[in-house]
Amino acid sequence: MHACTRFLNYVALRAGQVRRLSVTPTLREKDTNKYFVTQPIFYVNSVPHIGHFYTVVLADVIKRYAGMQGKSTKMSAGTDEHGLKIQQAAERANRDTLSFCTQYSNRFRDLQAAANVDNADFIRTTDPHHRQAVAHFWNVLVDRGFIYKGEHSGWYSVSDEAFYTELQVEERVDPSTDKRGMFAIESGQPVEWVSEVNYKFKLSEFRNRLIEWIEGSQDVIYPEIRRNEVLAWLRAGVDDLSVSRPRSRLKWGVPVPGDDEHTIYVWVDALVNYATVDGYPWGDNKPSFFPPDVQVVGKDIVRFHAVYWPALLMAAGLPLPKRILAHAHWTMGSQKMSKSKGNVADPFEAIERYGLDTLRYFMIRNGGIADDGDYSADEVLVRHRKDLAGQLANLAARCSSERLGVKLDGFAALGQALQRDVDSRDITLHALLTELPDKAKSLFDKSEFGRGLGLAFDVLAEANRHITENEPWTLVKSSDPQQQARLQVVLFYSLEAVRLASIMLLPTIPEKANRLLDHIAVDTSERQWVNARFGAGWQTPGPKQLLPGVATLFPKLA
Repeated sequence: MHACTRFLNYVALRAGQVRRLSVTPTLREKDTNKYFVTQPIFYVNSVPHIGHFYTVVLADVIKRYAGMQGKSTKMSAGTDEHGLKIQQAAERANRDTLSFCTQYSNRFRDLQAAANVDNADFIRTTDPHHRQAVAHFWNVLVDRGFIYKGEHSGWYSVSDEAFYTELQVEERVDPSTDKRGMFAIESGQPVEWVSEVNYKFKLSEFRNRLIEWIEGSQDVIYPEIRRNEVLAWLRAGVDDLSVSRPRSRLKWGVPVPGDDEHTIYVWVDALVNYATVDGYPWGDNKPSFFPPDVQVVGKDIVRFHAVYWPALLMAAGLPLPKRILAHAHWTMGSQKMSKSKGNVADPFEAIERYGLDTLRYFMIRNGGIADDGDYSADEVLVRHRKDLAGQLANLAARCSSERLGVKLDGFAALGQALQRDVDSRDITLHALLTELPDKAKSLFDKSEFGRGLGLAFDVLAEANRHITENEPWTLVKSSDPQQQARLQVVLFYSLEAVRLASIMLLPTIPEKANRLLDHIAVDTSERQWVNARFGAGWQTPGPKQLLPGVATLFPKLA
């Protein structure tokens, strides 16, 4: 009997049991102290651009923020290297396909290092252990009765590696060729009509369960606009998903187990990476970090992660991700970035020009979660000059003069005293500093780091106004004990603003924020989120002294 026939007989044998098979996750709950963040694995048909850098940094900030709260953290990264688009690109370049993939994969690996990503597990879908994991996952779906073979027809986009229905395509003129054709409405990519026999996944059986999952948590898909999009897709109905391609058309991928005439659909292959990096298949062992706590993706691939991926996990009896964060894209001059328009920013060149932490700060501060961010060299310089140098470093420098006589050794006690007795001249700044940690945390917990940092810089602006009004450079000239006491209070409020802002900036600009905390003598043991509250600093015993040179942390950029 042919392997394919045996396979179909097996599927048919199991089909009657599908209704009785549980699709509830069977693995035990993971340790709540473990926190798993995933980056999307990037397609290796081109070099990294600034949008990739944003995704990488956003995931890194989420991971570092979790670590600051005492979590044991893990992050995955990597490259998606299978599919027809890659096969054709390698053929056009007259290159061996694997070496073609390796060239671009290495650049994405370089991006992790250049972006100062904190210890990501990098995976390639061409890795042998991943291919084995994909084959195992496929067999689980077969064993549980969710894969069948049938004829599939539809509008297929090579670029998107996806089929579209009649309602998802439109006829229009291609502006690059002036020829009429059919295009996917969602992505704008050209499509062609394809009719073929392949394997299909019973996605339609999970429609109601997916709706229940999404409606059961307001933040399982964030932001709300993406959540509403996914719910609209599901409520409109879903068809079963084509999960293989004829090997005569697509050889570059994982073969369907038991049927060497078909290749597993690239998105099934790619999505399994999030389990592979944590040791899947686990057998009798417990996963270390799976399922992911946050999966960072671009809004263009939310359907694959918020519909296909959870449905596949349900079918395999595996737990679902806690949260899918689908961020917006980047434009330049309010136009979509495009190589043909010459408006694509190279992250490696940008890091070289502006410095890594300045670029990281700009991307997080200006980047969009719900709405697209606009990349501008001028705006990068503005953020550097006005925020990092003008507000943060300038405030620290104003307090660092040796002639002001800062008495850091008394700041721990002073911070406690000021929580009980606030001078009328300090009420506004005191309230802002006291409220900032909880307000920022409520935004950081949603991954709205840009908005949270905006609050921190609003407080720094008030702290700069406060020190100007209270003139410590005048107070220091007085021999009056009350004036000297007032001097220390004024300096405390300024340095407390710098301390809180620097701790909140640690996930975003880790190198510069740590150096600034060194300058203001904050012990390394006091740089966790628990220390980001008013009066919680300078608690470690021992002498404390401000270090000079704060102003050079963010030098002038041309």
